[in-house]
Amino acid sequence: MVNWDEGDSAVYRALAEVAVPGRVEQIATALSLIPFGRDESFRIVDAGCGEGIFTYAALTAFQRATAIALDGSASMREHAETLLTKFGDRADVREFDLASDDWLDALDGAGCLASSLAVHHLSPDGKRALFDAAHSRLAVGGAAMIIDIVLPQRDESWRLHADAYDEICRRQSIERSGDDALFARLVDERWNYFRHPDPAETPSPLSAQLAWLSDAGFDGVDCFWLQAGHAVFGGYKGGGTKTGGLSLVDARSAVETAIGANMDVQDRQDG
Repeated sequence: MVNWDEGDSAVYRALAEVAVPGRVEQIATALSLIPFGRDESFRIVDAGCGEGIFTYAALTAFQRATAIALDGSASMREHAETLLTKFGDRADVREFDLASDDWLDALDGAGCLASSLAVHHLSPDGKRALFDAAHSRLAVGGAAMIIDIVLPQRDESWRLHADAYDEICRRQSIERSGDDALFARLVDERWNYFRHPDPAETPSPLSAQLAWLSDAGFDGVDCFWLQAGHAVFGGYKGGGTKTGGLSLVDARSAVETAIGANMDVQDRQDG
């Protein structure tokens, strides 16, 4: 992945349960908005799959779906392959470079492009190119669901997002381990982008990305969730309105199952 190395992957795996604000709600929101019924067959492309949690939750919730899980980190792919073993050939973990065009064929005829905390590594032109390619390649009736950090537009917003991020991550540290040690490590790692902007990363304003999705041809473009500078947003490729999709309650249950399975994998690796 652009501007990412195996050291970053190791830190992320150690801190993800603390460092991603409202992780369950983020992923559950995106899952609940996928425009397919639980028993329909369709393909998900998870671009920047990381540990494989989104893919695991999606394949748990949509039991006839398949997924191509893509990541640029070898250690992340190894972790995802271990986590997703139970799904057999329904899950295909592959290497990719987000900024390259080489992986875009995976989107041909897919029902959903999902990407979590990856798109902000692309330049503005790169994001626009990705949204254009996704709309042209996804199946009619499909969707793009993006989970990512978004660029604040005023000093007040930077301060709000930085403070909210710290507050949420401190609380999640206590809930996860009973103390704020994980949050303290997050602070040491300068992981709060809104307090320590990294010039190598290129998040874009939410308003711009919604406009780019619309320009690409997506319908129903919207921001569906926003907290501490992290947003769930996306759009749909026509096809009318489907019913019988995933409820938020069921989506949350699938995400919690995925996170529990991931913790088991981590515990075995640590042990």
